[in-house]
Amino acid sequence: MEDLRLTPQWYVLHTRSRHEAVVHDGLQKKSLEVFLPRVKVRSTRRDRKAMIHIPLFPGYLFIRTDLQPRTHTDVLKTAGVVRLIGTSQGPVPVPAETIHSLMIMVAAEMPIATGTTLRPGDRVMVVQGPFAGVTGTFARYRNQGRVIVNIEALGQYASVEVDEQDVEKLPPILL
Repeated sequence: MEDLRLTPQWYVLHTRSRHEAVVHDGLQKKSLEVFLPRVKVRSTRRDRKAMIHIPLFPGYLFIRTDLQPRTHTDVLKTAGVVRLIGTSQGPVPVPAETIHSLMIMVAAEMPIATGTTLRPGDRVMVVQGPFAGVTGTFARYRNQGRVIVNIEALGQYASVEVDEQDVEKLPPILL
């Protein structure tokens, strides 16, 4: 019986914050099949009115590989790569139909809505703006793409309001 891990399949690759394009280009230079779904949006900066392409899933892209040890090592050694998404048994493949559907959606260049995964109590980090580097707890959504983040200190908390796109969810703390 053939090992399914040695058959090329699509996997999700976690990247450092805002390094999706760097990882994409690095993996393409290594002749690997990579898919970074991007959508066109209006720039949120006040000094720009341009349309820009941003990742549909910030911090993630897809790679098609057979997971041979050498290839696996090449992928993980690429600048900006954090890890392949999976379980303790190894990376978990994504169905090819899902990737194909995403490719069609992105190629259509129509607005695509994605679900937000933040829930009250989630640990988050502000990755951009004046509060970059602040870690805290997601409290709630405000209007027009703003969120409230609580920072606890000395048994009390302080809250900051930041743009939703400037916040990334942190993995849960395992005790």
